[in-house]
Amino acid sequence: MTGRDWIVTGMSEHAVLELKPEGLYCAAGDFYIDPWRPVARAVITHAHADHARPGMQHYLVSNAGMPLYRARLGIDASLQGLDYGETISMGSAKVSFHPAGHVLGSAQVRVETSDGVWVASGDYKLGFDPTCAPFEPVKCDTFITESTFGLPIFRWQKTTEIWAEIVAWWQANADAGRASVLYCYSLGKAQRVLAGLVTSTDIGPIITHGAVAKLNDAYTAAGVSLPATQMVSDTPDKASLRRALVLAPPGAAGSPWLKRFEPYTDAFASGWMAVRGMRRRRGCDTGFVLSDHADWSELLTAINASGAQRVLVTHGYVDELVHHLRDTGLSADGLATEFGAEDDAPVASEAPQAI
Repeated sequence: MTGRDWIVTGMSEHAVLELKPEGLYCAAGDFYIDPWRPVARAVITHAHADHARPGMQHYLVSNAGMPLYRARLGIDASLQGLDYGETISMGSAKVSFHPAGHVLGSAQVRVETSDGVWVASGDYKLGFDPTCAPFEPVKCDTFITESTFGLPIFRWQKTTEIWAEIVAWWQANADAGRASVLYCYSLGKAQRVLAGLVTSTDIGPIITHGAVAKLNDAYTAAGVSLPATQMVSDTPDKASLRRALVLAPPGAAGSPWLKRFEPYTDAFASGWMAVRGMRRRRGCDTGFVLSDHADWSELLTAINASGAQRVLVTHGYVDELVHHLRDTGLSADGLATEFGAEDDAPVASEAPQAI
């Protein structure tokens, strides 16, 4: 059976959600979840650009992530906030948000109609992250899960261990008179890294790229505690720059902005660093395996905790996870979506093959 044979391109007549060209649609409530084309009413799982796109007439978002949505979608966007666990009626559907543990304000969307209860997970993780509410399992009939790291080779270390590795790397570079440039996704990953450095700022200054600084402000506005950071213009002293930890998005690699930190050592923080050869292909000196997505065991734990008898798998290693779930007796299919365009995703040649 090929991957295309697994993919669901439409839903049954009594499905709670169905696929349309604009995205995942709930007819009972007349809304879309994370639509990829402009619609009248959008229910958003989290603020990453592949899920929260501009151009919608009205957005329903979590109150916990409201500062991020304002930063990402603009002050003129029509945003309605909902607390975790609060239920509202949209047409004949009941809708509620529940923590997904992915980034600040990330939510699983629970939709209940006369045809049953479905949960769209968005992106999620079960690992420790003090910058957002932890994942909470939600019982449902059908669970729509991501599968970004849906292979058994992906199993994450403890977050505290990765923080310790980053601090030791930073200290060694500072002792050698080199700045430490750490590439990480601007929303979520950068703040999770920073949260582990609160007691390590005596090594040197923490300097952030403007893309990271803007989102740090949104996190602090939401009450998340982060260490003090600086812009490079605030640190003119060359000796201080050589002891600095620099957080930048992957797109900044090789840019003129980085030249002022020379000499520096660079590293990449991503779940893809678990793949042999990825660090070399990225051209970085070091890799830290830190992901804001669930690893293999976390995916299975979350699916089991949902109690769902049907699972729809999207964006990631769809075939592999579907095959495993079917082997365990669950009804499972792939679901074609346009998610997964985060800037730390690998190009096709970098992604591991199924094993």
